[in-house]
Amino acid sequence: MSKEFHLISNGQMPIEQFAEIVTDIQPYITAIHLREKIKTARELFDAVEFLTKKNIPLSKIILNDRVDVASVTGVAGVQLAYHSLDAGIVKDNFQQLRVGSSIHSFEDGLKAIRDHADYVLFGHVYPSHSKPGKIPKGLEELKKVSQLNIPVIAIGGIRPENTYQVLQAGATGIAVISGVLDAKDPVAAVKSYANELKNGDESIVSFI
Repeated sequence: MSKEFHLISNGQMPIEQFAEIVTDIQPYITAIHLREKIKTARELFDAVEFLTKKNIPLSKIILNDRVDVASVTGVAGVQLAYHSLDAGIVKDNFQQLRVGSSIHSFEDGLKAIRDHADYVLFGHVYPSHSKPGKIPKGLEELKKVSQLNIPVIAIGGIRPENTYQVLQAGATGIAVISGVLDAKDPVAAVKSYANELKNGDESIVSFI
């Protein structure tokens, strides 16, 4: 199975700028997360509409936290944080949505499984600009979490040059923010990640 590649918005970029980047790179990406904590429900709705007008498939869009907007717009899924509704509640009431849980430990992963989440977003693996001063979880903790019977998407400080190590640790895929959005050439950055994911996937299959 091909490794997943998730891109997450940084909550600071105008949707027009984000859409311009995403339009060029979406063929290489599995999921596009709108992580816009300060946007209202209406603003998120408008953002989804804007992306779809730019030919971004709804099947690739995931909204952070806002189950209501996700359901109304028909996007692929929601990413739930510690303050969100439990994944189990969402799965019971919105069966059409793919539900991800953000976790930071093995125990969090066990809860996500009990709640029937479809996958977990685990991090931060490496030092990250978005988590200044916070100690990264590291590859050993990622290895432990990846032993759980649920797909694990790793996030935090992931670059093309360390993507292979993340896959070797057992991750099902990666999620990136600044590695793409802050790049001088986002398309080139995405292609570098995509190549590493493809090469890492083939290496792991060959090893097995």
